[in-house]
Amino acid sequence: MGRLDGRVALVSGAASGIGRAVAARLVQEGAVVEGCDLAESAGGLVCDVRDASACAATVATVLERHGRLDILANVAGIGISRLIGQLTPDEWRHVIDVNLTGTFLLSQSALPALVETKGTIVNMASVAGLRATPYNAAYCASKGGVIMLTKSMALELAQAGVRVNAVCPASVDTPFLRNFQLPEGADMTLLTRASSPMGRLIDPDEVAGAVAYLASADAATISGTTLVIDGAATA
Repeated sequence: MGRLDGRVALVSGAASGIGRAVAARLVQEGAVVEGCDLAESAGGLVCDVRDASACAATVATVLERHGRLDILANVAGIGISRLIGQLTPDEWRHVIDVNLTGTFLLSQSALPALVETKGTIVNMASVAGLRATPYNAAYCASKGGVIMLTKSMALELAQAGVRVNAVCPASVDTPFLRNFQLPEGADMTLLTRASSPMGRLIDPDEVAGAVAYLASADAATISGTTLVIDGAATA
């Protein structure tokens, strides 16, 4: 018996990294999982979370296939490393549109189905939304927005029986992080605040375990919280 037996979940950003790990963990816990991403992947749905109509179509497909939706995990996200003076308006908007607006749009599309099942939303925020990291202004702003969006939705939806929480990991060992490049002229001393006292990166499966917990009945009275996974970096 799994904690999520009989539940249907939708995971955005499921093609790689944390999203893939979350999808796999929810399956392991007993859920039926539909994954979506910007690009087509094996068995996954294609969804640009910046597009309201694409989000609505993705949720509609899940409901056509399974008749219900119990869990939404908003994992899709991007980042860009720039000196603040060199960050272009287009780059700013792109990060905000994917990380923050995408979380809002997919949640809004899923909301009627989640109200019907008294389901749950787990958003992927970041410690960068709690404490500034250098050369990541757009990313920090987007993740801070995700945290406050999470709290606002949790408060508004509490009486409808829909729980909304966020997970805030620090540096996770994913292609997203491995391909991240600092801008020329970066001050390396500023980066020490992002290091974990545990001295290692977080495994995607560790983040996925937190998502599964928040999606389960074990967290039945937890809503509006941010679960920080950072090895005491923000302690």
